[in-house]
Amino acid sequence: MKNYFDFSHLKGDLFGGITAGIVALPLALAFGVSSGLGPSAGLYGAIFVGFFAALFGGTNTQISGPTAPMTAISMVVIAGILAGFEGDVTKALPVMLTVFLLAGLMQIGLGFLGLGRYIKYIPYPVVSGFMTAIGVIILVTQILPSVGYYPKEDIAFVDQFKPFAEESLLEGILKDEAGEGIMVLETFKETIARAGEITSEQILMESQSLANSASSGVIGSFKVLPKALSNINWIELSLALATIIIVFGFKRITNKVPSELVALLVVSGIAYGFSLDYRSIEQIPSGLPVAHMDIFTEFSLSSITPYIFTALTLALLGAIDSLLTAVVADNMTKTKHKPNKELVGQGIGNSIGAIFGGLPGAGATIRTVVNINAGGKTRISGMIAGVLLLVILLALGPVASQIPAAVLAGLLVTVGIGVMDYKGLKAIPYMPRPEVLIMIVVLVLSSVWNLVYAVGIGLVIASLMFMQKIGDLTAEKSDVKSLSKEKAWDDESEFPEDLKESVFIKHIKGPLFFGSTSDFQALSEQIPESACTVIIRMDKMPYMDQSGLYAMEDVLIDLVNKGMNILIVHIDEQPKYMLERIDIIPDLVSPDKIFDDFDVCLDWIKSHKLELCEKKK
Repeated sequence: MKNYFDFSHLKGDLFGGITAGIVALPLALAFGVSSGLGPSAGLYGAIFVGFFAALFGGTNTQISGPTAPMTAISMVVIAGILAGFEGDVTKALPVMLTVFLLAGLMQIGLGFLGLGRYIKYIPYPVVSGFMTAIGVIILVTQILPSVGYYPKEDIAFVDQFKPFAEESLLEGILKDEAGEGIMVLETFKETIARAGEITSEQILMESQSLANSASSGVIGSFKVLPKALSNINWIELSLALATIIIVFGFKRITNKVPSELVALLVVSGIAYGFSLDYRSIEQIPSGLPVAHMDIFTEFSLSSITPYIFTALTLALLGAIDSLLTAVVADNMTKTKHKPNKELVGQGIGNSIGAIFGGLPGAGATIRTVVNINAGGKTRISGMIAGVLLLVILLALGPVASQIPAAVLAGLLVTVGIGVMDYKGLKAIPYMPRPEVLIMIVVLVLSSVWNLVYAVGIGLVIASLMFMQKIGDLTAEKSDVKSLSKEKAWDDESEFPEDLKESVFIKHIKGPLFFGSTSDFQALSEQIPESACTVIIRMDKMPYMDQSGLYAMEDVLIDLVNKGMNILIVHIDEQPKYMLERIDIIPDLVSPDKIFDDFDVCLDWIKSHKLELCEKKK
C-alpha cells in the first residue's frame, strides 16, 4: 500500500483534485440533465467513476467522469429503453443501469484480456468524424432547452400523437393477452374491457412519451425547430446566452479559475437573486447515494439482450476516450500509463457507478489537464476530486437544485463547440480523399442515424481501404526478374551468365495476405516456358496469413507441375511455420532448397547447374 499511494506530492494532489472537482461539477450536472436521467445521475457518475477509476486505474493523474461521447451514447440507450417502458423512468431504470453495469464489466474484461494496447490502431478519421458528430449532436439537441421549449409540454404538439398513443396502448394489451394465452378473436370482450380501462391520463402520458421520442436526436430537433422558434422563452434564452458568453469570455481574462464554474455561479445567482421566472433542474436527492439492488433482484436476460452490443460500444468508447486522455497525460507529465490496468480501473468505476445510479464515464481530457496544471501528480488527486463532489452533493444538494436548466444547456453548447475536431476539419482540403470519405461518413451517420453503427461502418471502410492500399503496394513492389534483361539486386550481380535465361527470381516485398494474393497468383503466368528454376526471395516478407499460404501453395503446385525447381531464400520464422503446417515444406520445397541468404543459394546453383534443367527435360 505504501508503494501504491505516494503521499510525497500530497499538496499538489490536493490542489489538483479540488480544482478538477470544481471543473467537473457543472459538467456533471449538465451531462446528467442531457442524458434524461437528471442531474443527480451525472453527479453520481462523476463521484463513483472518478474515485474508483483513479484508485484502480493505470494513469496517475487522470480525472474520470461523464464525458460528451459517453453521454451521447447513454442518451441513445436511455431513450431506447424508455420507449420500451412507455416513458416510465422508474420501471426502465433497472434495465438502463444493468446495461451500464454490463459495459463496466466488459471494460474490466478488456483489461484482463490485454486489449488496451490495440486501441491505438483505430484510424484517426474515424475518431475525428465521431468526435465532431458528438459536438454536432450536443449543439443541435441543446437548441430546444436553450430557448425554453420542451416538446412534451406543448399541448398542440402532444395532441398529434394521441391516436398513436391509443394504438400503442392497445398493442400493449394485445401483447399481454398473447402472453397470458388468451385467444383474442375468441374472447374479444376481454380486450374491449381492458381497453375501456385506459384512462385519459395514460393516453396523455403515452402521447408525451411519443412526442419526446419524435423530437429527440438531431433529426427530431430539426423537425420541431420551427415550433421552438415560434415559442421562445426569452428569459431561458437570455440565461443560456449569458452562460455561453461568460464561459468563452472569462477564458480570455484568466484560466486560473474555471470559466464554467464562474458562469454557473454568476448566471444562476442572478436568476435566483432577481426571482426570475425560470425553469430549474430536477431536484437533487439529499443524503448519500443509495445502491439500486433491483439491478440484481429484477434482473432479466431478455430485457438486456437487445442492448448487449450497445453495452459493448459503451465499453469500447469509454476505453478509447480514457486511453486517449491517458496519452495526453503522459505527454504532459513525461510518464507512461498502463493501458490494461486503466481499462480495469475504468470498468470498476463504471460498474460501481451504475449500481448507485450514475452515468457511465471515461477519462476526461479537460479535467485531467486542469488537474496536472494545478499540481496533481498521483492517483490521490482523482480520488480527492470524487470525494469533493460527494461533499458538495451532501452539503449543497438543495442549493444546486435551484440551478436554471437553461444554464446547463448553455454549458453543454460550449462543450459541443469544444469537443469537435477542428484540426481534422481544417485538414479536409489536404487529406487523402479516402480518409476524407471515412471522416464524413462517420460524421454524417453518427449525427443523423446511429453512433454505434456509424463507428462500425467507419472502421470497416478504413480497414478495407488500408488492406487495398497495402495489397497494391505489395504487388507494385514485388516483381519477377529475368537476370538477362533487368537490373538485379546487388547480391545477384554475380549470377552465372549461362543460367540467366533459365533462372527467374521472384521478389516478395511486403506481407503476403488476402489483399495481395491475386497478384501473387499471377506468378506462374509471368514465367516463360523456357525457365526451369524459380528462386523465391522472401527477404522482405515478414508475414503470411492463411489466404497468402494457400495462394503460395497453388503457385508452387503449378510451378512444380511444369517441372520447375523451387528455391527459397531467407524465409522468416512466421512464414516458414505456416509453410510447414500444411507440408509445403518438405512436399513441394525440400529443406535442402531453402537458404538463409542469396550467396549460399548462388553457391548451390553453381554446384548443381548441370542438374537444374534435367527435370524439365
